[in-house]
Amino acid sequence: MIERYVLDLHEVDETQAAVVGGKGAHLGGLGRIEGIHVPAGFCVTTDAFRRGMDKVPYLADRLEQLSHLKSDDREGVRALGEEIRRAIEGTAVPDDIAAAISGALARLGEQAACAVRSSATEEDLPTASFAGQHDTFLDVVGPTAITDHVRRCWASLFTERAVTYRRRNGIDHRAVRMAVVVQQMVFPHAAGILFTADPVTGNREVATVEAGFGLGEPLVSGLVNPDVFTVRHGEVVAKVIAAEQRAVDALPADDERETAAQAQRRKQQPPLTDAQAVQLVQIGRRLEAYFGRPQDIEWCLADGTFQIVQSRPITTLFPVPETGDQESHVYVSVGHGQMMTDPMRPLGLSMWQLTAMVPMHAAGGRLFVDVTRRLSSPASRAGLLDAMGKGDPLVRDALETVLDRDGFVPSLPDTDPGGPPSGGTSEPIEADPTVVTELIERSQASVAALEHDIRTKTGPALFDFLLEAFEEHRRVLGDPLSLQVITAGMDATGWLNDKLREWLGERNAADTLTLSAPGNVTSEMGLALLDVADVIRPHPEVVAFLQGVEGEDFLDELMGLPGGTEARDAIESYLDRYGMRCVGEIDITRPRWCERPSTLLPVILDHVRNFASGAAERHFEQGRQKAREKEEDVLSRLRALPDGDRKADEAKRMIDRVRTFIGYREYPKYGIVSRYFVYKRALLEEAERLVRAGVLAEKEDVYYLTFHEFHDVVRSARGDDRLIQRRKDELRSYHALTPPRVLTSDGEALNGAYRRDDVPAGALSGLPVSAGTVEGRARVILDMAEADLEAGDILVTAFTDPSWSPLFVGIAGLVTEVGGLMTHGAVIAREYGLPAVVGVEQATRLIRDGQRIRVHGTDGYVELLP
Repeated sequence: MIERYVLDLHEVDETQAAVVGGKGAHLGGLGRIEGIHVPAGFCVTTDAFRRGMDKVPYLADRLEQLSHLKSDDREGVRALGEEIRRAIEGTAVPDDIAAAISGALARLGEQAACAVRSSATEEDLPTASFAGQHDTFLDVVGPTAITDHVRRCWASLFTERAVTYRRRNGIDHRAVRMAVVVQQMVFPHAAGILFTADPVTGNREVATVEAGFGLGEPLVSGLVNPDVFTVRHGEVVAKVIAAEQRAVDALPADDERETAAQAQRRKQQPPLTDAQAVQLVQIGRRLEAYFGRPQDIEWCLADGTFQIVQSRPITTLFPVPETGDQESHVYVSVGHGQMMTDPMRPLGLSMWQLTAMVPMHAAGGRLFVDVTRRLSSPASRAGLLDAMGKGDPLVRDALETVLDRDGFVPSLPDTDPGGPPSGGTSEPIEADPTVVTELIERSQASVAALEHDIRTKTGPALFDFLLEAFEEHRRVLGDPLSLQVITAGMDATGWLNDKLREWLGERNAADTLTLSAPGNVTSEMGLALLDVADVIRPHPEVVAFLQGVEGEDFLDELMGLPGGTEARDAIESYLDRYGMRCVGEIDITRPRWCERPSTLLPVILDHVRNFASGAAERHFEQGRQKAREKEEDVLSRLRALPDGDRKADEAKRMIDRVRTFIGYREYPKYGIVSRYFVYKRALLEEAERLVRAGVLAEKEDVYYLTFHEFHDVVRSARGDDRLIQRRKDELRSYHALTPPRVLTSDGEALNGAYRRDDVPAGALSGLPVSAGTVEGRARVILDMAEADLEAGDILVTAFTDPSWSPLFVGIAGLVTEVGGLMTHGAVIAREYGLPAVVGVEQATRLIRDGQRIRVHGTDGYVELLP
């Protein structure tokens, strides 16, 4: 293949990013759109870059070193990046490449002032824009200077910011190539940036134009404040005119220079008129339609014509579920309710969709439920808002914000348009432990039947079988009696809190009354790990060995140590009961504890260090005693009130109902995860067959296929490596996105607000879910496998699904960014008597690891202490 070192912009389009980089490819594509003006220019290709890099001494060795630096070694990145840049800038551009640049420049005019702009192959992608990461040079004149600045653009591939950005996005430094775009300078009256979607709210119907006089460089660099036009549906709906103090003008015969803004010209007259702002947005909408996604566009206005100098995807917007219609939709995040807001792989998404009780829509690697119809009817709207408010008041506030906008949510007749099951019959159910026992036995029998029947299923027959199994999955999950029991426990909790506050002035009394409630499989799971620690603690050689474990084969290696057999048996027994669990367990692709048992070792070792033998039994008994004493105290005080016997009798019935039913609240999730692990084992066996047949490179590739795509691969015996790679790239980009609690079809992301005036200045507001106040050292932990806790520590994390409960027995309090009154973390915090505040926005960023904090679990806020 003949290498071409230079291509004119009109020769390339957006399919040639591998040759001219992301910026060059986009500019070439823009130039092909009728009516879009792009300054003339050419691209120095990646072939030229590759040839130039071949001349740089020891570059391959340095790139290898760079790729193996630790993720937190900023000094190493800075020093090695600087060394690579110096080596590139000190190496001459090969003569034939310099000649090609001179020839292309001659077509523009040899003494034309040019912009020399980096254009990396991984730049301006839908998943990673690299905005501002590489260098651009303005007003460069002459072939020698142009060639020198091309080399400087090559070197900018290794600035600290660019290297760090690639590391964060999982991009291999050795695989990236740098092209360079050289364009004629435009000497504009005004320049700036156009976002075809609101970069703050995500609303795709709102465009934002930022404009300043002269070149756009001061605006992009933050040296001046722009005028800002907000345009919606062809009309300027808001405008902010900045106090312009300076501008950068580019002069054809001189270097760019910074000048005082001409006061008379700029004081009253903005850089754009309203009509020009609307015209620019219309151009932006055309580019958005061409590239298929919202765009971040750099523009300039010269001689009354808009010139486009760059258009890249806005990568920070949260994607909108695809519905195929033009109607308004309002979506509520599933992840916030499930306490797992990380992105899921396609197989995990599709499996949850296929087994869920209501339709769910995927976007940004997360799932959402469309609540538009329920919001549209006054009757169902009230019920939905009430349910959302009890679970997470921020979701309710966000929904009410949408409802306040006239016309967005359609108005339907006052009928119930459907939705998730309401919780069985409205008849109250009395406290009968045999009801819970029956439900658990039903679930266990269903899982046992699944394990038995799936053993003989392979190939396409496995997928047909699983579709039938999903029907049984939903039947068990939607069992009316199960829903009735869950509702009874939750309603009784709410009744106790409301009535005891009204009658006795007690706040959150149910938090104490639910301590050590029987039958909670999640709290039992946490206490059971204390029992495992009891087996290990007497054997110092086992403890020392476990402290140095790095792989997953350590259970067999225990056998040669004194006490090792007992330790292995204890861990394996725990895994037999709870090994199907893991962090983020609603995603079937996440490694389960039995697949990666080393995940549990930090918690076990913390328990060995921080507790004495018998802690599990003591912990449970202490909670039960506190609950019993609280019950006696409450009932005694109620009987002393007017009509006290009736009030006490009602309270006693509700206490019995809570104690009997609230523990079952955690069992359905345990049943779901148990079934999921059966599905997963069967699917991975099928994936291994595909690997042996050469259809897939590795079995985990199926995680990047939906269930139905996986089925198609099994039927056809054909895989699609490009699809799998694209899905892997997409997943990396989704990790950089923060999912909103509520999302509209316009793309607006809403997270709600507490709107409180009872929180001290400087404190962080949240939702109180477990009463009490505690002060201690904050431990900010994002990965359970990296836990390192001491007695009295307060756990601060993004979310806690049931798999985090083993940590709860060793902490003094809990703070999370996500959660509601009845989410798993809140339920277990109450069972263990931990003061807890959830729904604290950006808690893991605003609270430093090791900082002393005070958690007000009754009032719902966190104080940051000196």
